[in-house]
Amino acid sequence: MKRRFKQIFVLAGVLALALALALPALAAEAPAGDAGETAQVQTEDNTVGLKSIAVGLAIGIAAGGGAIGMGLATAKSAEGISRQPEAEGKIRTMMMLGLVFIETAIIYALLVVILIIFVL
Repeated sequence: MKRRFKQIFVLAGVLALALALALPALAAEAPAGDAGETAQVQTEDNTVGLKSIAVGLAIGIAAGGGAIGMGLATAKSAEGISRQPEAEGKIRTMMMLGLVFIETAIIYALLVVILIIFVL
């Protein structure tokens, strides 16, 4: 269990470092022209960049969490079937139901991301 926490901690650190290194790439110079127009364009550029970061993080966390959950569910169901082969039908049915719920949560995250992109 300690090894799993260490792996998660290292992965979070790598993701934070990648995000910190990607921020300068989102910076843009202000176009020459009217000061009021420049401020408005700069605000719009900032919101687009922040939306991009939010969308990437949201779908990445949802997909990663769903993948981990699906992997654990599949592993545990295979273990359960190997321990009790006579209960294979019930275990497989419950696994499929669980996988459907996990996939539904990922699809809801995708809908939220689409709303962030097009509505906000």
